[in-house]
Amino acid sequence: QAQLVESGGGLVQPGGSLRLSCAASGFTLDYYAIGWFRQAPGKEREGVSCISGSNGGTYYAASVKGRFTISKDNAEKMVYLQMYSLKPEDTAVYYCAAALRPPGGFPLSTICVSTSQFQYWGQGTLVTVSE
Repeated sequence: QAQLVESGGGLVQPGGSLRLSCAASGFTLDYYAIGWFRQAPGKEREGVSCISGSNGGTYYAASVKGRFTISKDNAEKMVYLQMYSLKPEDTAVYYCAAALRPPGGFPLSTICVSTSQFQYWGQGTLVTVSE
């Protein structure tokens, strides 16, 4: 059974850093795109960053580009989101999700903006950026 478990959230001051981890089990990363989404109170869930499990290609939302870095370790079935220069507006519950993506599938820029593309979801981890 496919499962995703996030960890690493917490309270951090503006300008600080955090690294989120997503542990995958029950499926092989190679055939999936793994995405990080976030949902702030009263707002819709939005795609933050995605990585291709097959070739390591990446996508970043404009709001985090240059501040966040996504990476993966297929052997360990881990996906990471390193977040730098955090802002109060980054406060949200962050979710890890997996979308089946065969070779030649939709580009990450298309997949990563649509929650409906993702079949598996983690339970989320809260990131709070505050003084």
